[in-house]
Amino acid sequence: MTTDAPRLTHFDETGAAHMVDVSGKPATARTAVAEGLVKMSAETLDLVLQGTAKKGDVLGVARLAGIMGAKKTADLIPLCHPLALSKVALDLTPDRALPGLRVTATVKTSGQTGVEMEALTAVSVACLTIYDMLKAAEKGMEISQIRLVLKEGGKSGRYEASR
Repeated sequence: MTTDAPRLTHFDETGAAHMVDVSGKPATARTAVAEGLVKMSAETLDLVLQGTAKKGDVLGVARLAGIMGAKKTADLIPLCHPLALSKVALDLTPDRALPGLRVTATVKTSGQTGVEMEALTAVSVACLTIYDMLKAAEKGMEISQIRLVLKEGGKSGRYEASR
């Protein structure tokens, strides 16, 4: 029986998990952008914007945590390759319509494998840090919609999520 389903690359022919061999792939410029949301009450968002949260600069700490998360991705996700990242940038944008924060991570490298997991990890860690920084004010915050929005480079080329 033939299937058109894509082959899962992290499993060998016997179904055992393994790290993909990328040694034969050329190094190319790679970029990935991921995003996520932290929904909170308008009052909690005001703490962030006024800089009066008990633990300090929520946006600055979350930005650094996201960068650190991207750099530690291979330590957290078992089959990820350790990568030399050339750029990790986080944008944390207040959105009163949520209300909450929109978190976007852009990660770049020149290498043999992509940086999608690093961008997704950066967003996840930044969102978790926002929660940690603000949980004294609001325990019911919601982290949601973490997803890859752009991937460029490599054999599979460009991917852009639909809005």
